[in-house]
Amino acid sequence: MITFPIAKINLGLNVVERRSDGYHNLETVFYPVPITDALEVQLMDEQFPSDVDCDLKVTNIQVEGDEQKNLIVKAYQLLKRDFPSQLKRVHAHLYKAIPTQAGMGGGSSDCAAMIKLLNEQFQLHLSNDQMIGYAAQLGADCPFFILNRPVYAEGIGERMQTIDLNLNGLYLAVVRPDIPVPTKEAFSLIKPAKPSICCRQIVEQPVEQWRDLLVNDFEKSVFAIHPQIGEIKVRLYELGSVYSAMSGSGSSVFGLFRNPIELDSQFEGMYTKCVRL
Repeated sequence: MITFPIAKINLGLNVVERRSDGYHNLETVFYPVPITDALEVQLMDEQFPSDVDCDLKVTNIQVEGDEQKNLIVKAYQLLKRDFPSQLKRVHAHLYKAIPTQAGMGGGSSDCAAMIKLLNEQFQLHLSNDQMIGYAAQLGADCPFFILNRPVYAEGIGERMQTIDLNLNGLYLAVVRPDIPVPTKEAFSLIKPAKPSICCRQIVEQPVEQWRDLLVNDFEKSVFAIHPQIGEIKVRLYELGSVYSAMSGSGSSVFGLFRNPIELDSQFEGMYTKCVRL
Protein backbone atom coordinates (compact mmCIF):
# COMPACT_ATOMS: atom_id res chain seq x y z
CA MET A 1 0.00 0.00 0.00
CA ILE A 2 1.10 3.55 -0.65
CA THR A 3 0.06 6.87 0.84
CA PHE A 4 1.18 10.47 0.48
CA PRO A 5 1.87 12.31 3.75
CA ILE A 6 1.20 16.03 3.38
CA ALA A 7 2.90 19.11 4.84
CA LYS A 8 1.47 21.93 6.94
CA ILE A 9 1.99 25.60 7.54
CA ASN A 10 1.29 27.58 10.70
CA LEU A 11 -1.02 30.55 10.35
CA GLY A 12 0.01 32.42 13.46
CA LEU A 13 2.08 30.77 16.18
CA ASN A 14 2.01 32.20 19.67
CA VAL A 15 3.97 30.75 22.58
CA VAL A 16 1.73 31.72 25.47
CA GLU A 17 3.37 30.12 28.54
CA ARG A 18 6.04 27.74 29.75
CA ARG A 19 4.71 24.58 31.37
CA SER A 20 5.99 22.89 34.51
CA ASP A 21 7.02 19.85 32.42
CA GLY A 22 9.41 21.98 30.34
CA TYR A 23 7.18 22.22 27.30
CA HIS A 24 5.33 25.33 26.15
CA ASN A 25 1.65 26.00 25.59
CA LEU A 26 0.90 27.31 22.12
CA GLU A 27 -1.88 28.87 20.11
CA THR A 28 -1.72 28.23 16.37
CA VAL A 29 -3.71 27.40 13.27
CA PHE A 30 -2.48 24.36 11.35
CA TYR A 31 -3.31 24.39 7.64
CA PRO A 32 -2.65 21.37 5.36
CA VAL A 33 -0.80 22.02 2.10
CA PRO A 34 -0.32 19.79 -0.98
CA ILE A 35 3.42 19.20 -0.67
CA THR A 36 3.89 15.50 -0.06
CA ASP A 37 6.19 12.63 0.71
CA ALA A 38 5.39 9.11 -0.50
CA LEU A 39 5.22 6.22 1.95
CA GLU A 40 4.91 2.62 0.76
CA VAL A 41 4.54 -0.43 2.98
CA GLN A 42 4.88 -4.01 1.77
CA LEU A 43 4.68 -7.26 3.67
CA MET A 44 8.05 -8.75 4.48
CA ASP A 45 8.54 -12.27 3.18
CA GLU A 46 8.49 -14.75 6.03
CA GLN A 47 11.86 -16.08 4.87
CA PHE A 48 13.47 -12.63 4.72
CA PRO A 49 16.48 -12.61 7.07
CA SER A 50 15.86 -9.63 9.34
CA ASP A 51 15.88 -9.10 13.07
CA VAL A 52 13.48 -6.13 12.82
CA ASP A 53 9.72 -6.13 12.29
CA CYS A 54 9.69 -2.85 10.35
CA ASP A 55 12.55 -2.23 7.93
CA LEU A 56 12.66 1.40 6.72
CA LYS A 57 14.48 2.85 3.72
CA VAL A 58 14.50 6.62 3.09
CA THR A 59 15.36 8.03 -0.34
CA ASN A 60 15.59 11.37 -2.18
CA ILE A 61 16.22 13.71 0.77
CA GLN A 62 18.60 12.53 3.44
CA VAL A 63 17.11 12.36 6.92
CA GLU A 64 19.46 12.66 9.88
CA GLY A 65 19.75 9.83 12.35
CA ASP A 66 19.31 6.06 12.34
CA GLU A 67 16.45 5.04 10.06
CA GLN A 68 15.37 2.43 12.60
CA LYS A 69 14.78 5.26 15.10
CA ASN A 70 12.62 7.20 12.65
CA LEU A 71 9.09 8.12 13.77
CA ILE A 72 7.69 5.83 11.07
CA VAL A 73 9.29 2.83 12.76
CA LYS A 74 8.20 4.09 16.17
CA ALA A 75 4.61 4.33 14.89
CA TYR A 76 4.79 0.70 13.78
CA GLN A 77 6.25 -0.36 17.14
CA LEU A 78 3.53 1.52 19.00
CA LEU A 79 0.77 -0.35 17.17
CA LYS A 80 2.66 -3.66 17.29
CA ARG A 81 2.68 -3.40 21.08
CA ASP A 82 -1.13 -3.38 21.18
CA PHE A 83 -1.79 -5.55 18.12
CA PRO A 84 1.00 -8.15 18.21
CA SER A 85 -0.90 -10.80 16.26
CA GLN A 86 -2.46 -8.55 13.60
CA LEU A 87 0.65 -6.64 12.50
CA LYS A 88 3.03 -8.60 10.29
CA ARG A 89 6.64 -7.74 9.48
CA VAL A 90 6.90 -5.03 6.82
CA HIS A 91 9.27 -3.17 4.53
CA ALA A 92 8.62 0.59 4.53
CA HIS A 93 9.97 2.93 1.85
CA LEU A 94 9.77 6.69 2.38
CA TYR A 95 10.40 8.92 -0.60
CA LYS A 96 11.18 12.19 1.17
CA ALA A 97 10.12 15.36 -0.63
CA ILE A 98 8.86 17.61 2.17
CA PRO A 99 11.93 19.62 3.27
CA THR A 100 13.37 18.63 6.63
CA GLN A 101 13.98 20.97 9.60
CA ALA A 102 11.65 23.37 7.85
CA GLY A 103 8.74 23.84 10.24
CA MET A 104 6.40 22.04 7.83
CA GLY A 105 5.77 18.92 9.91
CA GLY A 106 7.15 16.37 7.46
CA GLY A 107 8.33 13.87 10.06
CA SER A 108 5.12 14.18 12.05
CA SER A 109 3.06 13.70 8.91
CA ASP A 110 5.02 10.59 7.96
CA CYS A 111 4.38 8.84 11.27
CA ALA A 112 0.69 9.80 11.27
CA ALA A 113 0.39 8.44 7.73
CA MET A 114 2.03 5.22 8.92
CA ILE A 115 -0.59 4.85 11.66
CA LYS A 116 -3.42 5.34 9.16
CA LEU A 117 -1.85 3.04 6.59
CA LEU A 118 -1.29 0.22 9.09
CA ASN A 119 -4.82 0.67 10.41
CA GLU A 120 -6.17 0.13 6.92
CA GLN A 121 -3.78 -2.56 5.72
CA PHE A 122 -4.16 -4.76 8.80
CA GLN A 123 -7.82 -3.90 9.48
CA LEU A 124 -7.26 -2.71 13.04
CA HIS A 125 -10.57 -0.77 12.99
CA LEU A 126 -9.16 2.18 14.89
CA SER A 127 -11.28 5.34 15.04
CA ASN A 128 -9.83 8.78 14.32
CA ASP A 129 -9.81 9.50 18.04
CA GLN A 130 -7.88 6.31 18.74
CA MET A 131 -5.36 7.09 15.99
CA ILE A 132 -4.99 10.62 17.38
CA GLY A 133 -4.21 9.06 20.76
CA TYR A 134 -1.40 7.01 19.25
CA ALA A 135 -0.09 9.97 17.23
CA ALA A 136 0.03 12.16 20.34
CA GLN A 137 2.51 9.73 21.87
CA LEU A 138 4.91 10.40 19.00
CA GLY A 139 4.92 14.20 18.80
CA ALA A 140 2.97 17.37 19.54
CA ASP A 141 1.79 18.08 15.99
CA CYS A 142 1.41 14.46 14.88
CA PRO A 143 -2.33 14.31 15.75
CA PHE A 144 -3.07 17.09 13.25
CA PHE A 145 -1.99 14.84 10.41
CA ILE A 146 -4.57 12.22 11.34
CA LEU A 147 -7.24 14.81 10.52
CA ASN A 148 -5.49 16.72 7.70
CA ARG A 149 -7.91 19.62 7.83
CA PRO A 150 -7.58 23.18 9.17
CA VAL A 151 -7.60 23.28 12.96
CA TYR A 152 -6.98 25.70 15.78
CA ALA A 153 -4.57 24.04 18.21
CA GLU A 154 -3.69 24.73 21.83
CA GLY A 155 -1.60 23.06 24.53
CA ILE A 156 1.56 21.68 22.93
CA GLY A 157 -0.44 21.32 19.73
CA GLU A 158 -2.48 18.28 20.69
CA ARG A 159 -5.76 20.02 21.63
CA MET A 160 -7.48 20.76 18.33
CA GLN A 161 -10.71 22.32 17.15
CA THR A 162 -11.72 22.09 13.49
CA ILE A 163 -12.22 25.54 11.95
CA ASP A 164 -13.90 26.77 8.78
CA LEU A 165 -10.98 28.14 6.78
CA ASN A 166 -10.64 27.77 3.02
CA LEU A 167 -7.67 29.16 1.09
CA ASN A 168 -8.55 27.36 -2.14
CA GLY A 169 -7.52 29.31 -5.22
CA LEU A 170 -4.52 30.95 -3.58
CA TYR A 171 -0.98 29.91 -4.45
CA LEU A 172 1.44 28.87 -1.74
CA ALA A 173 5.10 29.71 -2.31
CA VAL A 174 7.59 28.02 0.01
CA VAL A 175 11.27 28.91 0.34
CA ARG A 176 13.65 27.02 2.60
CA PRO A 177 17.26 28.21 2.86
CA ASP A 178 19.97 25.75 3.80
CA ILE A 179 19.87 26.96 7.39
CA PRO A 180 18.73 24.42 9.99
CA VAL A 181 16.97 25.90 13.01
CA PRO A 182 16.89 23.36 15.87
CA THR A 183 13.50 23.48 17.58
CA LYS A 184 15.07 23.36 21.06
CA GLU A 185 17.21 26.41 20.23
CA ALA A 186 14.22 28.31 18.86
CA PHE A 187 12.15 27.70 22.01
CA SER A 188 15.06 28.71 24.27
CA LEU A 189 14.98 32.23 22.84
CA ILE A 190 11.23 32.79 23.25
CA LYS A 191 9.64 34.92 25.95
CA PRO A 192 6.12 33.48 26.31
CA ALA A 193 3.23 35.96 26.24
CA LYS A 194 -0.49 35.86 25.55
CA PRO A 195 -1.34 37.69 22.29
CA SER A 196 -3.85 40.53 22.34
CA ILE A 197 -5.82 38.85 19.53
CA CYS A 198 -6.02 35.07 19.12
CA CYS A 199 -4.87 33.74 15.75
CA ARG A 200 -8.18 31.91 15.40
CA GLN A 201 -9.99 35.25 15.32
CA ILE A 202 -7.50 36.76 12.89
CA VAL A 203 -7.83 34.02 10.25
CA GLU A 204 -11.58 34.68 10.15
CA GLN A 205 -10.75 38.02 8.54
CA PRO A 206 -9.74 38.53 4.86
CA VAL A 207 -6.20 37.36 4.08
CA GLU A 208 -5.16 40.89 3.14
CA GLN A 209 -5.66 41.95 6.77
CA TRP A 210 -3.40 39.26 8.23
CA ARG A 211 -0.09 41.00 7.55
CA ASP A 212 -0.18 43.34 10.55
CA LEU A 213 -2.06 40.99 12.88
CA LEU A 214 -1.02 37.36 12.38
CA VAL A 215 2.31 36.75 14.12
CA ASN A 216 4.74 33.86 14.48
CA ASP A 217 6.52 34.45 17.79
CA PHE A 218 9.61 32.56 16.61
CA GLU A 219 10.36 35.09 13.87
CA LYS A 220 11.82 37.76 16.13
CA SER A 221 14.55 35.57 17.63
CA VAL A 222 15.19 33.40 14.55
CA PHE A 223 15.48 36.40 12.22
CA ALA A 224 17.93 38.03 14.66
CA ILE A 225 20.23 34.99 14.52
CA HIS A 226 19.64 34.20 10.84
CA PRO A 227 18.81 37.48 9.04
CA GLN A 228 18.77 35.67 5.69
CA ILE A 229 15.53 33.96 6.73
CA GLY A 230 13.94 37.33 7.51
CA GLU A 231 15.11 38.64 4.15
CA ILE A 232 13.17 35.88 2.41
CA LYS A 233 9.96 37.07 4.05
CA VAL A 234 10.66 40.66 2.93
CA ARG A 235 11.35 39.48 -0.61
CA LEU A 236 8.13 37.46 -0.80
CA TYR A 237 6.17 40.60 0.08
CA GLU A 238 8.10 42.52 -2.57
CA LEU A 239 7.08 39.86 -5.09
CA GLY A 240 3.40 40.44 -4.28
CA SER A 241 2.54 38.07 -1.45
CA VAL A 242 -0.70 38.97 0.34
CA TYR A 243 0.60 37.27 3.48
CA SER A 244 3.99 35.83 4.36
CA ALA A 245 5.43 34.21 7.48
CA MET A 246 7.87 31.64 8.76
CA SER A 247 6.26 28.26 9.37
CA GLY A 248 6.74 26.69 12.77
CA SER A 249 10.20 27.34 14.19
CA GLY A 250 11.62 27.57 10.66
CA SER A 251 13.52 27.66 8.55
CA SER A 252 10.97 27.64 5.72
CA VAL A 253 9.14 30.85 4.87
CA PHE A 254 5.90 30.86 2.90
CA GLY A 255 3.91 33.43 1.00
CA LEU A 256 0.29 33.38 -0.15
CA PHE A 257 -0.20 34.75 -3.66
CA ARG A 258 -3.16 35.46 -5.90
CA ASN A 259 -1.26 34.17 -8.94
CA PRO A 260 1.47 31.57 -9.49
CA ILE A 261 5.03 32.79 -9.13
CA GLU A 262 8.41 31.62 -10.40
CA LEU A 263 10.78 31.26 -7.44
CA ASP A 264 13.97 29.56 -8.60
CA SER A 265 15.59 32.67 -10.07
CA GLN A 266 14.70 34.70 -6.98
CA PHE A 267 16.07 32.26 -4.42
CA GLU A 268 18.99 30.46 -6.03
CA GLY A 269 20.44 27.54 -4.10
CA MET A 270 17.36 27.20 -1.88
CA TYR A 271 14.46 24.78 -1.83
CA THR A 272 11.50 26.39 -3.57
CA LYS A 273 7.99 25.21 -4.34
CA CYS A 274 4.82 26.90 -5.59
CA VAL A 275 1.53 25.00 -5.36
CA ARG A 276 -2.12 25.88 -5.76
CA LEU A 277 -4.18 25.46 -2.61
